[in-house]
Amino acid sequence: MTIRWNHVREAFTAYAFLLPSFLGLAVFTLYPLVYSGYLSLTRWDLLSPEKRFVWFRNYQRLIDDSDLWKIMSNTTVYTISVVGITLVLALALAILLNQKLRLRAVFRTTFFLPVVTSLTALSALWLWIYDPEFGLANWFLSLFGAPPSRWLNSPSTALAAIIIMMIWQTLGYDIIIFLAGLQNIRRDLYEAASLDGAGRWASFRFVTLPLLSPTMVFLLITSMIQAFRVFDPVYVMTAGLGGPANSTATLVFYLYRQAFYNLEAGYASTIALLVVGIAMAFTGLQLYFSRRWVTYD
Repeated sequence: MTIRWNHVREAFTAYAFLLPSFLGLAVFTLYPLVYSGYLSLTRWDLLSPEKRFVWFRNYQRLIDDSDLWKIMSNTTVYTISVVGITLVLALALAILLNQKLRLRAVFRTTFFLPVVTSLTALSALWLWIYDPEFGLANWFLSLFGAPPSRWLNSPSTALAAIIIMMIWQTLGYDIIIFLAGLQNIRRDLYEAASLDGAGRWASFRFVTLPLLSPTMVFLLITSMIQAFRVFDPVYVMTAGLGGPANSTATLVFYLYRQAFYNLEAGYASTIALLVVGIAMAFTGLQLYFSRRWVTYD
């Protein structure tokens, strides 16, 4: 009887500690998700007390919305570019900063500073950098004899300009995570590889990369979710327009525009569910395929 009571008390204590997290999940994640599902079946302008049921018309509109397909293309290009380039650069820099360099702590701090700085403030800074007349970006191009670019004012370069800025902003976080992964790899594995005649490239390919694979999966999943949610730089750097000609509009920005510019909360909720569905699908696929190449030993 005493043993059973102890089990009940331990279970009660565990649930009591978990309760705040469950409440937070229910109030701030599950309830908004369910309510978005309800709103996606309605037409509502955010001002009227009445929400008119339109059932699945908002979902039909998703398919017919030509702007949405353009914006999904922007989001895909943005996500693949930012996540892919940042991961490769961060891995290379993490390996470099894992060596015994002078001023190593200074370099690490410098790379991490943009991560802890307000994204809105950074966006304002890069607005100046991309200024066609006085910005640093065109001055840098002029050093190589390249013609000046209109950057954020041209549909062909505006999205690339935001991608460059976001790679710079997120690089420090990935470097720190890669550094933590590199420092968990045992030195004796490299020594054993060296005794077997492995050079630097072979050690990197057969020791470093496999043992960093769990870190890569973590960064890949979290970075892709963050990339799908991008909003601040698009809003600040394009004056809330997502232009020129929708060239920088992303899914979350389009959702915001539908809800608060066009006052179509029902359609915005449908887009929100689309974003959640895409993020969940990508996460599931990454976890499924990661079983084939991730090493946890």
